[in-house]
Amino acid sequence: MLKFAFSRLLSAIPTLFIVSVAVFGLIRLIPGDPASLMLGDLADEQTLAAVRERMGLDRPIPVQFAIWIGNVLQGDLGRSIINDQPVLQLVLHRFTTSAQMVLIAVGLSVGIAVPLGMIAAWRQNSTLDLSIVGLSTLLLSIPTFWLGLMILLAFGLKLGWLPVIGYVSLTDNPVQGLIYLVMPVMTLVLHEAGIIVRMARASTLDVLRLDYITHARAKGLSETSVLLRHAARNAFGPTWTLIGLILGNLLGGVAVVETVFTIPGLGRLIIDAIYARDYAVVQGCLLFVAVTYVMVNLVVDLLYPFFDPRVTAE
Repeated sequence: MLKFAFSRLLSAIPTLFIVSVAVFGLIRLIPGDPASLMLGDLADEQTLAAVRERMGLDRPIPVQFAIWIGNVLQGDLGRSIINDQPVLQLVLHRFTTSAQMVLIAVGLSVGIAVPLGMIAAWRQNSTLDLSIVGLSTLLLSIPTFWLGLMILLAFGLKLGWLPVIGYVSLTDNPVQGLIYLVMPVMTLVLHEAGIIVRMARASTLDVLRLDYITHARAKGLSETSVLLRHAARNAFGPTWTLIGLILGNLLGGVAVVETVFTIPGLGRLIIDAIYARDYAVVQGCLLFVAVTYVMVNLVVDLLYPFFDPRVTAE
């Protein structure tokens, strides 16, 4: 297991390096001068030149990249141009906010969607199956921003059950924090559950066609026992992979949902930094997202043998 984990970490290094090069290059293609943005339009050329020199913007691009990578390897993602705070501190604070919402949403999605997908496969081509598949297809087809706006309109503005603006952290006030998370979590659950239901149904159908399932039925076991004791664990493997991809993607910043519900998460931080041409924050956020995605997928691979007995770490 340790050897497998180490090999996966080594294989992630080239990926992260390519991502860092891509992030650094793309940021430099964004129009606008960070020094001019920070000082305003009335700044003179001498002041602008001094700021560019302090930020290293007057040096060749390869030199800037080498300096940035060297600092990153020391845990220094730079300082924000706008508020002069350490980027790593900003990223971790916003990531904590996003992670609270995402982990709750993914947990609920899995708890609802996986059983529904297995039931749909168990009752293939029945009215129940068609209803579950139709609903899941509808949910995954709806854009999250539109779904979020409809939920906000219904439960926030029309019914007045939930607050429509603001945010309270779960660590500050758990009860109020949960109230503010209801609508964004509901949006994510409805959308992601549609994807997970379809995968759970497809993988369960594949397992139910295998010979050992036929043998279990021939021994006289009930359909419930066949589904829960023999099919469920093997069918969960592909779904677990999809859950890992969804979790990594959402932890990278659900910018649309955070914007709709005014949640100060990592996605909102990236968007605000792009608008402000805050090079250091954008670079730091995107690199952090890439590292998070790689680490989540590594954890998924390491846990795969526990969910699928046909797979081992060897």
